[in-house]
Amino acid sequence: MSKPFSKRHGFRHLQSVPITVRTDAPSELRGIIIQLAYQFGFSPRTLRPLVCRTLRKRPDSDNWSEYPNIDNEIHSLVDGCEWYKVYDIIEDIAGAMREAPFSYDADQFESELNDYFAENGIGWKIAEGRLEVRGDELFEQSLHRAEEELRACGFVTTTNELREALRDLSRRPEPDVTGAVQHSMAALECVARSVCGDEKATLGEILKRHRGVIPRPLDEAVTKLWGFASENARHVSEGREPSFAEAELLVGVVASTVTYLTKKQ
Repeated sequence: MSKPFSKRHGFRHLQSVPITVRTDAPSELRGIIIQLAYQFGFSPRTLRPLVCRTLRKRPDSDNWSEYPNIDNEIHSLVDGCEWYKVYDIIEDIAGAMREAPFSYDADQFESELNDYFAENGIGWKIAEGRLEVRGDELFEQSLHRAEEELRACGFVTTTNELREALRDLSRRPEPDVTGAVQHSMAALECVARSVCGDEKATLGEILKRHRGVIPRPLDEAVTKLWGFASENARHVSEGREPSFAEAELLVGVVASTVTYLTKKQ
């Protein structure tokens, strides 16, 4: 399918707005995903089995005609499900598209959906069929740069730990904030060990033994970050679990720090 007029002639400029939606699926979004599924290859007759399978519902055998009956049934199912099930449906649609690339346009589906997320303050993004937490522009840039540097330098374990931190933030219906903190600090520890050649030391020990690995006074900030993670996630106590915002901040700071250490190496 060709690009619309506004994109072809450069009249459409993506305007990201502050994120206001994460643990919700607004009514408009529920309708948009059905529109996009139809636009990029599905029909009511082919979409209904997927939606029913995801929601564990039986298709209504009395609905035969695609419009309005089956289409109305799909909208009713999507409108009536829990918010996190809407995102399950999105992933299943994208996955089905990628399994049959000659029948569907998965890349365009995901691109249009990501534009909608950004323009409507929804804190999710989709890539290759998987939804992940979307942060503000600085957060996204930090993660992107970190992954590029880590891959270029062959830090496979660190890259995986950082990806696991993002997956923990992306869990539905509740994010695993302690897991996100633990994986992000493991990523930082892994890079620090390699840079300092101290493969068995903890990050706390590295920061004490190798004073120049991070310039002062920034090393003090990283030391306090390690302390925060130890107190609130690694050795969590009742009532001291970090908030989502705190975990997101920590993951972003770690991403910037591992980028610096990787470049330093």
